[in-house]
Amino acid sequence: MAGLGDIRTGTHCTFALHAHLVFVTKYRHRVLSDQHLNRMEDIMRTVCADFDTELVEFNGEDNHVHLLQNRPT
Repeated sequence: MAGLGDIRTGTHCTFALHAHLVFVTKYRHRVLSDQHLNRMEDIMRTVCADFDTELVEFNGEDNHVHLLQNRPT
């Protein structure tokens, strides 16, 4: 996550709001390969662009995926 550049201000507030999402495979089976993770990252970046959000960080292993999202100003 970036430093102080992510802090947003409103009329009466100052905030930095990020959404951390974790997607897990059923029963935590180890089924995701590097190919799957690369494709999922492409899909998630496209979805985030459609919803006017920024995908700050994408990371995953063979049984789960982490997404860190931010809504830019």
